[in-house]
Amino acid sequence: MYHLQHHGAVSGVTGSCHRLTVDSGESLLVDCGLFQGAEATASGEPDNEQDRTRIGFEVGSVRALLVTHCHIDHVGRIPYLLAAGFDGPIYATSATGELLPMVIEDALKVGVTRNRSIIDGVVGALASQLVPMDYDHWFDVAGFEQSSAPVKARFRVAGHILGSAYIELDIGTESLACDRKRVIFSGDLGAPYSPLLPAPRAPYRADTLIIESTYGDRLHESRRLRRQRLQGALEHCLQDGGSILIPAFSIGRTQELLYELEDIFYRVNRSAAEPSLLHEYLDVIIDSPLAAEFTRQYRRLSRLWDAEARGRLARGRHPLSFEQLLTINSHEEHLQTVDYLRRTGRPAIVIAASGMCAGGRIVNYLKALLPDKRTDVLFVGYQAKGTPGRDIQYWGPKRGYVVLDGERVTIRANVQTLSGYSAHADQQDLINFVRRMRYPPLDIRIVHGDSAAKQALKSRLQTVLPDARVVIAAVAE
Repeated sequence: MYHLQHHGAVSGVTGSCHRLTVDSGESLLVDCGLFQGAEATASGEPDNEQDRTRIGFEVGSVRALLVTHCHIDHVGRIPYLLAAGFDGPIYATSATGELLPMVIEDALKVGVTRNRSIIDGVVGALASQLVPMDYDHWFDVAGFEQSSAPVKARFRVAGHILGSAYIELDIGTESLACDRKRVIFSGDLGAPYSPLLPAPRAPYRADTLIIESTYGDRLHESRRLRRQRLQGALEHCLQDGGSILIPAFSIGRTQELLYELEDIFYRVNRSAAEPSLLHEYLDVIIDSPLAAEFTRQYRRLSRLWDAEARGRLARGRHPLSFEQLLTINSHEEHLQTVDYLRRTGRPAIVIAASGMCAGGRIVNYLKALLPDKRTDVLFVGYQAKGTPGRDIQYWGPKRGYVVLDGERVTIRANVQTLSGYSAHADQQDLINFVRRMRYPPLDIRIVHGDSAAKQALKSRLQTVLPDARVVIAAVAE
C-alpha cells in the first residue's frame, strides 16, 4: 500500500526529510530540513556545503509537504524544494505557519543571499503554498483524491517548540476500513515537564512509527535539579564576574530559558529579606533580533502554553518579559556589547544563536570571552558532530581550543552541559510514547540520532515490543 524512503536524519540528527509513496506512485514529504555539522557521509548523506542544501531526489511525484515544526534542521531545504519545482500544499499547524516564513527569511539572509527580491520571492511562494491546520483535525491530503490509497492526516501536540506536532497519516479507503493503515511520524518529541508547553500524549494506535532518537541512549536531569544547577551558575557568575554564554536556538530553547530565569529571580526575591544580588546586578541579554521576534510570538500565542505557564500569567507575572531582560537589535549594538563585556567582566547572561555555535552572533561572544577564565559556557541543547559547539563541549573541560571563523581560540572558560533543558524527549519518554499506545506499532523505523543513541533505543524497544520489527532507517537509494 505504501513504502518509505528517508532523505535525511538517518546518519545523524539533522536534515530530516522522509517520503511516503503509495502504490499508485503519488508521494508526500514529511519535513525538508537542512544538514548541519559533519553529519556522517559514509552512508551517502551530503559531504559538502552545496550537497547539504540540494534536493537529491525527483519531486515530480511529490503532492504535498507536511511540516512537523520550524527548526532549521526540519525546514531549511524548503527553498531548494520550491526551486526544484515543488508547487503543492505545505501543511503545518497554525502556529508553525506563522513562524515558518520568518525562519526561512532569516536562513536565506544568513546563509544564501541578502538580495531582497530573491528573499521576497521565496518567502512569497512559501506563503502562497502554506495551509495552516488546527491540532487534532483530520484533513484530506491534496493530490491523493483519485489514488487507490487516499491519505488523511492530522497534527498532534508534540511539546517540542511552539506549534510543533507529530503527524498521523491514515492511508486507504473508507470502504476498506480493515485495510487502512496508520503511519505516524514523531518529528521531534518534547520532554514532559519542560517549561511552557504541554507534553505530548501517545496516539491511540499505529501500524508504522518513524521515531526520533536524539536522546535515545540517556535520561535527562529532573527539572528541579536543572533549575538548581542553572541558579548555581548564576550565583557563580556574580561571585567571579564574567559572563554566562548560552548558545540557544532562537525558537524554543530561548523562550524556555527565559521562563526558567524569570522563575529563579521570582523565587529568590520572594525568599530574601532584602533584594537579591541576582535581581540587582545580573542582566539577561537576548542578542538575536529573530529570538526577540519569536519571543513576542510566544507571548502572543500564550493560549498554546501549558496550564502552569498560563497560571503565572493569570497571577500577573510576565514569564517572557521581566525587568532584567535586555534585547540587542542592531549589529553595531551587538559589537559594542561584546566589547563591553570583554573589557569590564560585568556579570551578565547572554543568550544568542546559533544553538550549535555554527554561526550567528554567539560566535563573536565566544571568540572574545572563551579565553577568559571568568566566563561560563552553558550548553542546554544537543550539539551535532562536527559543529563548534560539540568541539567546545568536548575540549573545554580539557582546556583545549576550538576553531571559530578560521581562528584558533583557546578555551579557558568553564564549560557545562545542562541536559535537563533539552527540548527533546529522553529514552524513557520515547519508550513511554510507544508503550502507552492502545495498539502499538509492529513496524518501527528509528531516525534522527547518533549511532549509539539509535542502537540503545532499538534495544529497549525490542525488549518492550518483542513482536515488533524495529529497524534503524537507512538513507534512500
